[in-house]
Amino acid sequence: MFEKQNGQRHKNPPHRSFILARAAIKPTTNPFNLMNKAQLIEAVQINLGGETSKRAAADALDAVLDAIAKGLKKGPVQLIGFGTFKPVARKARTGRNPKTGAAMKIKASKTVRFVTSAALKKSL
Repeated sequence: MFEKQNGQRHKNPPHRSFILARAAIKPTTNPFNLMNKAQLIEAVQINLGGETSKRAAADALDAVLDAIAKGLKKGPVQLIGFGTFKPVARKARTGRNPKTGAAMKIKASKTVRFVTSAALKKSL
């Protein structure tokens, strides 16, 4: 099974993902059961109905994500029943280099926090 073209065996057999791909089995690359964007698009497509294309579902998802990103530039974005995205400014601070232990300055930055709604918490 792991032979080269000249008939000699590999010193190291092919990577597991290569073997599974050849057997038409997708390897598990998601050990934490995280939903990625492709899976979210598929879920949107299913919820919109059988006649909806993946392209239309992807466009809908992209439109929502773009609207949230643009809204965050102005302030918090609240989705009733889901949660609130809040832009937050982090102050400059002093940190430590984990390798050397030396003190280093960390610049001020902006980030986004998400606060879940009571309804979403309850549904979990």
